[in-house]
Amino acid sequence: MTRPVLAIAGNPNCGKTTLFNALTGANAKVGNYPGITVERREASMQFGDGDGREAQLLDIPGTYSLSARTAEEQVAITAIAGLHPYEEPDAVIVVVDATQLARNLYLVLQVLELRLKVVVALNMSDVLTKHGLKLDAAELSRRLGVPVVPISASRGQGIAALKRALAQVLDAPDDQVSSAVAPLPNGEVAAAIERVAPEVPSGWSRGDEQRRRSLACWALLSLDQGDELWHVPEALRAAVLQSRAASDFDFDQAVVSARYAWIDAAMPALLAEPPGVLRRSTDAVDKLLIHPVAGFTLFVLVMAFVFQALFSWSGPAIDAVGGFFDALGAATADVLPPGLITDFLTDGVIAGVGAVLVFLPQILLLFLFISIMEDSGYMARVAFLMDRIMKAIGLTGRAFVPMLSGFACAIPAIMATRTMERRRDRMLTMMVVPIMTCSARLPVYTLIIAALYPGPDEPGGSFLPGLSLQAAIMVGMYLFSTVLALAAAAVLGRTLLRGRAAPLLLELPPYRMPMPRSVGRMVWERARLFVTEAGTVILVCTIVLWALLTFPQDAELSRDFDAEQTAVQARAEADPSLDQDWLAEQRHQLGLARDSELLRASWGGQLGQAIEPVIAPLGFDWKIGIGLIGAFAAREVFVSTMGVVYGMGDEADEQSLPLREHIQAEVWPDGRRVYTPLVGLSLMVFFALAAQCMSTLAVVKRETQSWRWPLFLFSYMTALAWIASFAVYQGGVALGLG
Repeated sequence: MTRPVLAIAGNPNCGKTTLFNALTGANAKVGNYPGITVERREASMQFGDGDGREAQLLDIPGTYSLSARTAEEQVAITAIAGLHPYEEPDAVIVVVDATQLARNLYLVLQVLELRLKVVVALNMSDVLTKHGLKLDAAELSRRLGVPVVPISASRGQGIAALKRALAQVLDAPDDQVSSAVAPLPNGEVAAAIERVAPEVPSGWSRGDEQRRRSLACWALLSLDQGDELWHVPEALRAAVLQSRAASDFDFDQAVVSARYAWIDAAMPALLAEPPGVLRRSTDAVDKLLIHPVAGFTLFVLVMAFVFQALFSWSGPAIDAVGGFFDALGAATADVLPPGLITDFLTDGVIAGVGAVLVFLPQILLLFLFISIMEDSGYMARVAFLMDRIMKAIGLTGRAFVPMLSGFACAIPAIMATRTMERRRDRMLTMMVVPIMTCSARLPVYTLIIAALYPGPDEPGGSFLPGLSLQAAIMVGMYLFSTVLALAAAAVLGRTLLRGRAAPLLLELPPYRMPMPRSVGRMVWERARLFVTEAGTVILVCTIVLWALLTFPQDAELSRDFDAEQTAVQARAEADPSLDQDWLAEQRHQLGLARDSELLRASWGGQLGQAIEPVIAPLGFDWKIGIGLIGAFAAREVFVSTMGVVYGMGDEADEQSLPLREHIQAEVWPDGRRVYTPLVGLSLMVFFALAAQCMSTLAVVKRETQSWRWPLFLFSYMTALAWIASFAVYQGGVALGLG
């Protein structure tokens, strides 16, 4: 017997996801709806009176109505109504926030108009009781013509009754559906519906005239020149546009007013006192949190705490993960004989897995904070507060948190864009978040600044009283990236990703204590998605990069290193004054020199030399080119790659004094220094803007479900980096600063 398919719908912040988890447990399958980047969650659940009956439950994205003008809102109507490419669900659970009954009933009426089997889950009824209010669920059920079950999703109350109600509805004949609809006014509203109804496809209406009229009404509310509803037949779209052109009558206002008139008339019989009292306890707090000055100041403090936590709290965990894989690689190298397979396992596979898991601590922490802020109701206040600032550059207020998180790491920041409802806003934010100065750039900046600019105790090392030149340059790089990210958003938002400016429509939900189970599930799902989806791409890219820097193995070297090793061994045996430490150091230095030559002869080294004509106008030589290629694995890999290039091994870090000395001493064939303060600035500008992070590109691919956007991101950021670096270096040379 085929399992029935159920859909669960509701307004944002109504407790829909909590109920979904309560009904299904932690076994949700997470993916995307076909063709768009809206998250699709579905899972199996049991219903009935404990008799083991199972159904498939589909979580519909939160929406205030079925009137759709964006790709995200499209999912609600197409999935609930069973429009192409979806099958109509056997029944719909509409979750209603009892504390916001009037507004939530609007969606209920729209679902009922589609002539579907419906069960209303009246969530947060316990909150009304706590405030001395009583909602008459039986009267609401009578007026709607469907079962209404009071529940508390967070406490697990009423779940069994809801499952029994679902069984009763599913067992009822198909023609026993509610006919409760808000009566629409006659005249122009009815005339417009009659003009459009004939163009509603028969596959949509299922032979039901009321459903046909309801879908015609939906089309009149949803379709216009700027919508993203690509699945709508052209004949229906043309009929709607012709109807709109034939009259300047405000169809939307008339229909919305009629539905709310029905709701307002019913409210006195449903709830003795409107639940406005629930707002009084939060109004005083809201006056502070959404105040233009006080609210912004408090938010800066909150994000400063989050930002600091992402750095400091995740540090030990990141070190532990990195240390574990370093130890695992070393242990593998000790057990296996030296050779290509061992190198592949240690430097390719193990290093690749480590490159995936090393980001987990920051991802877990960021989504922990985001989930807490969302569940508590604070995130809605943040979006409202920042919208006035962000919309000036074409972004929504919800973009602020991901962009700020980009200072820690672009990967969790890009994943955080899922809190945005509109595809255009998510795409625009994803395209500019990688410009923010992430922590991976810090080792590069630290190395260059320490090597090429005077310290605070050196001549010229003071920028302002109490501020050294090195610190000022570091702060300047952060400010530079922020300004460029905002500028890029403004340009992209008016060109490639231009679109109708959508107002930020959201409710300010009551403050609630975050539920540990809900928070834990969200963090777990995000971490699992990152490891299984983006992690696969990162692992493959790491192995490819290892191959580029390892092959070919038969390259001709300028020195016979094997003979030199033999000579060193013979000298140590002939001279008793040379101990084992001397021998080990000589072997180590010869090994580093050999690795440096092998790197230059590798495919990656050849590529670095091949791109030298392209990067030479920026002040870079081929060795920097190899560093740029190596940094594609992760920006901080630039430091260890340069250590290998200069024959110091890949243990070199940004604090390595010998590496700094090699950088300072490097010269062109004509004797000019390669690294000057101007070249250092050019290199930092390049790193500030270039998409030198395969992990970021992998996550963008995961979030967009397409290679088009990561390729565009890489192309535009690399071009922007080259142009900016060229302007810095050539401008400096023209001014005599080279």
